[in-house]
Amino acid sequence: MNVGILGLGLIGGSMARAYAKAGHTVYACEKDEDMLAFAQLAGVVTDRLDETSIGQCQLILLSIYPAGCIEWLEKNAHLISKDTLVMDCCGIKQLIAEHCFPIAESCGFTFVGGHPMAGNHHSGFKYSRSNLFQGAPMVLVPPQFDDMELLERVKTALAPCSFGSFSVTTAAEHDRMIAFTSQMPHILSNAFIKSPTALDHKGFSAGSYRDLTRVAWLNPQMWAELFLENREFILQELNTYLDSLEQYRDAVAHNDMDTLVSLLDEGKQAKEEVDG
Repeated sequence: MNVGILGLGLIGGSMARAYAKAGHTVYACEKDEDMLAFAQLAGVVTDRLDETSIGQCQLILLSIYPAGCIEWLEKNAHLISKDTLVMDCCGIKQLIAEHCFPIAESCGFTFVGGHPMAGNHHSGFKYSRSNLFQGAPMVLVPPQFDDMELLERVKTALAPCSFGSFSVTTAAEHDRMIAFTSQMPHILSNAFIKSPTALDHKGFSAGSYRDLTRVAWLNPQMWAELFLENREFILQELNTYLDSLEQYRDAVAHNDMDTLVSLLDEGKQAKEEVDG
């Protein structure tokens, strides 16, 4: 299979490695010429994803910022074969679905939204690895919710990545959930580490500190774009969290043991319920 990949960062690079390892031919488009040259030298990428090779690909994976994916698809849609499956790997879906589904429909190829739920705080091709997605969940946003034949096609196409599970949802539901499960933790972690006390944490911190601050180390430009593109759901979650924090603050400020115990118990019970 010929696979085209837009972007060779952590996600795109890991996908490129997975497909190359499985024996597929990988074409890539990457604005960093040194990164592209290194990927070719490493034997991961065969050649450029360009006007010549786009039409030869059976699968194209778009793995850059949402606006960039949309711009690339608008520019190159006419070159894509009608037999090609095109997927994005972006962290938000409503913006992608709004633009990419109509493009695919007008040009006759198939587009499916995708969000691989894997990664780490490092970015760039040098941190990519072929087993990054092994056992990880993959969220799919298809143009038609109940097209089982398409879903099987997607699973087959993504087999070299070794995802552990697939879930299917709508673009809006994806963005609502991802605001809570992914975007909010990055905001909270990033804000928490700004305390002046953090400078003195060594010798006083353990697992809870590491867990809470791990994702403070992020790509600022990428995450800022994702937050603003999903600002409606982000604001809902931020307001909920701020309201909750205020209750804890007031209980501490008023030395209110009963309320504080109640709040902590509510959180404990919520965790138990969430974890089943």
